[in-house]
Amino acid sequence: MIPYDFTHKAERQLFKLPHHIQHKIIHKIEYYLNQPNPLSCAKRIAGSPKLSFRFRVDDYRVIFDWEGRSILITRVGHRSDVYRL
Repeated sequence: MIPYDFTHKAERQLFKLPHHIQHKIIHKIEYYLNQPNPLSCAKRIAGSPKLSFRFRVDDYRVIFDWEGRSILITRVGHRSDVYRL
């Protein structure tokens, strides 16, 4: 499995969500990262200066930066507002 970590902001965003959604998101992240090619489950964020991608978990999005052999989760939230800065 590819290692992952949350930024402080992303961790706070995750913990603000309902408990059952938190578990669903963590489970889905681990599922995606156990795939042979996890980026095949992700979509690139257009216009981002870094290698930023997103995972879809129902109506929620997990935004992350690809950092070589690991990912850094930078934002977690509902699809309607996760892309706003």
